[in-house]
Amino acid sequence: MSRKKWIIPKNDRQKAIAMSEKYDMDLLTSSLLLSRGIESEDEVLSFCSQETVLCDPFDLKDMDKAVIAIGEALDAGEKITVYGDYDADGVTSTAIMFTFLEMQGADVDFYIPDRNTEGYGMNKKAIEKIAKTGTKLIITVDNGISAVEESELIYSLGMKLVITDHHRVPEILPRAEAIVDPHRPDNPMNFCEWSGAGVAFKTICAFSDPEETEALLEEFADIVAIGTIADVVTLTGENRVLVRRGVEKINNTQHVGIEALKEAAGIGEKTVGAVNIAFSLVPRINAIGRMKHASQAVRLLISDDINEAFEIAQELTECNQSRQKTENEIMLEAMQQISEDPSRIYDRVLVFSGINWHSGVIGIVASRFVDIYGKPCIVITSDGCEAKGSGRSIEGFSLYDAINSASHLLTHFGGHVLAAGFGILDKDIELFRKIVNDYAKTVEMPYPSVNMDFRIKPEAVCADVLDVFSLLEPFGAGNPQPLFGLYNMKIENIIPVGNGKHLRLNLSSRGANITAMKFSSSLETFPYRKGDEINLAVRLERNEYMGETRVSIHIKEIKDSFTSDDKCLEGMRLYEKIKRKEALSRAEKEKALPSREDTAKVYKYIKQNNKIFDDMCILCLRLGDDGENLCKYTVSVDALTELGLLRNENGMISLSDNQSKVDLDNSSVIRFLKSI
Repeated sequence: MSRKKWIIPKNDRQKAIAMSEKYDMDLLTSSLLLSRGIESEDEVLSFCSQETVLCDPFDLKDMDKAVIAIGEALDAGEKITVYGDYDADGVTSTAIMFTFLEMQGADVDFYIPDRNTEGYGMNKKAIEKIAKTGTKLIITVDNGISAVEESELIYSLGMKLVITDHHRVPEILPRAEAIVDPHRPDNPMNFCEWSGAGVAFKTICAFSDPEETEALLEEFADIVAIGTIADVVTLTGENRVLVRRGVEKINNTQHVGIEALKEAAGIGEKTVGAVNIAFSLVPRINAIGRMKHASQAVRLLISDDINEAFEIAQELTECNQSRQKTENEIMLEAMQQISEDPSRIYDRVLVFSGINWHSGVIGIVASRFVDIYGKPCIVITSDGCEAKGSGRSIEGFSLYDAINSASHLLTHFGGHVLAAGFGILDKDIELFRKIVNDYAKTVEMPYPSVNMDFRIKPEAVCADVLDVFSLLEPFGAGNPQPLFGLYNMKIENIIPVGNGKHLRLNLSSRGANITAMKFSSSLETFPYRKGDEINLAVRLERNEYMGETRVSIHIKEIKDSFTSDDKCLEGMRLYEKIKRKEALSRAEKEKALPSREDTAKVYKYIKQNNKIFDDMCILCLRLGDDGENLCKYTVSVDALTELGLLRNENGMISLSDNQSKVDLDNSSVIRFLKSI
C-alpha cells in the first residue's frame, strides 16, 4: 500500500461544547457534525430531524409535462417501455417506474441495454427493436439526457419520449415531451443531487395525489434506497430521508426480491445499515450487469414469486463471485506487466492494457490499483483492434481533463473528475499513455490522502459511541462512516486469526488497553512488530454476541508514529523522478544522492536483520530517521541490488549469495545522479 497523507480537521472543542449544549446532544455527536461542516441551525436541525419531509415533485422543471404525457398514454391504453440502465441505480430506477405503471394498469415493458455490446444510454438498434413491439411512449430512467440523435429516431418511428435522468445536462437537449432532470439550469431548486432512482420516485409521486406519498414511500423506499446508495450520491438533504426510510424497510422487508437477495448475501437475519447495503446487496445487482445481463436484476426486484426470487438472487451471487474471480485474474496479469517492466509503476498516471479483459470489471480493477499505488489508474481492454478504457483517480486530480488531453485519439469518452471511460484503437494505446502522463506533468499531482473526523482516546471507545452513530445514519457519500485516529499506540502483541488471514493487535497507550482487527493481513506481510508505536485510522463497528453489544475496532489505515507523512511522501516522489530520469534541481540532487555512509548504514542494517520489507518508510523507522533521507536510502537499496549485494523477492529485501566487494560508482542509478 502507498503512504497516504492523513488529514484531520481542526477540532474546535469550544464550538462543539456550545453546539452540544444548544441542541442537547452528545459532545461526540456535535464534534462529528462539525467535522462534516454541519454547524448552522438549519443544517443541524435538518440533518438530525427524523421527520419525513419531501419537496413538491412539481418543483422539478417539466414534471407537469411528464405527468400529462404519461397520463395520456395510460388513458389511451398505449404500450409504454421503460428504458433503463445496467447498473444498480438504473436497475432500481427501472423497477420503480415499471412497478408503478403496472399498478396503474399500464401495458408496460422495460428495456435494459447490454453493458458489453450496447454500452450506456439509448442506442438506435434498441429503439428500432422497441418500436417493433408496438410501444408508443418510451420513459427513460437514469439516462437519456444526451440522447439527441436517438430522440429524433424515436419520433420518426411514431413514438414519444419522456426523459427522467440525473446526469449533468448538455448544451443541446433531446426532443421530448418532458425532460425531468434536477441539474437543468432552469430548475429553481436548492437540492438537486438525487440518483436516477430518486428522480424516478419523484416522478411517480407527481403522478399521485400528495396524500399518497407516504404510501409510495412504504411501497418503494427500499428500492429507492438501494439505487441511491449504489450511485454514491450525497446522503444529505432529501436523499438522507429516502435512504433512512429505505434502510428501515430493508430491515423489516416483505419484498420477496430483497429478502432473497439478503439471504443470498448472508445478511438475512442481520440488522443492516447503508454501509452494509453498499457492500453486500449493491455489488450483486451490479455484478449481473457486468457479467451477464442486468434485466435479471430488474426481474428480481419486480417479482412476487419467492421461488423465482431466490433463484435469481442466487444467480446474482454467482455472478458476483465470477466478477471477483475475473477481477483477480486481470489484477494478476497487470501485476505481471509490472514485473516485466518495473519502470511503468513510476508513471504519474498508471495505464494497463490487456487482450480480452472483461470490460465489465476494468473500472473496479482500476479502483483497486488506485488504492494500492495511490495514483490515478486507467485499465484498457482490447480485442486486438478496438479497445475500451475505464479509469479512476485520487482526490485533486481530474482524470476527465487528463483523458480529454488525448481526445483526438478517442472514438468516444465521458465521465467526471474521479472516474471516466472511453474508446480507443489498439494501435494508439501507448501514445495515449504518453499523452495522459505528459498532461500530468503540467499539474501539481496531489498526494493520496485519508480524511478522518478527529483523534479519539482509546478509553473513549465504548458501546455508547455506537448509539451516537445510529443518530447520524445513514452513512455514505457526503456523510461518510466516521473514521477516527488512534495515535501513539504501542503494539503489545500480534495474534494471527482466521487461519492466519487476519491479525488481532493488542495495543496500549498511557494505561489504556484495546484490541483492534487488521483484516487481510498476515504475520508474514505485516511490517510492524511488538514494541512499535503506531497510529491507526479506525472504524468502530457493532458486535453483538450472546445478547451483549461490544465495540469492534477495525483498522483501515496504519502507519508508525515516528516518520513524517510529508517527508516520506516527498522522498517517494523525488525517487520516482529519478526512476523516470527527469532533471533534478541542485537541492533535489542533494536530497537524493546517498553518501557512502548512508549506503553502508542501509547495508549494515539489512545484514544484521537478514531481511527487511521493501517499504522504505519502515526502513526509515528502523534506522531512526523521520523520513528526511527516504530517497537516499531507497537509492542505496537500488544501488546495492543492482550490484548484486541485495535481492528483492516478493516484497522482502535480503542479502544475496554474492557478497564480493563492489564499487558504488558502478551503479547506474549513482552514475545518473552524479551526472545531472
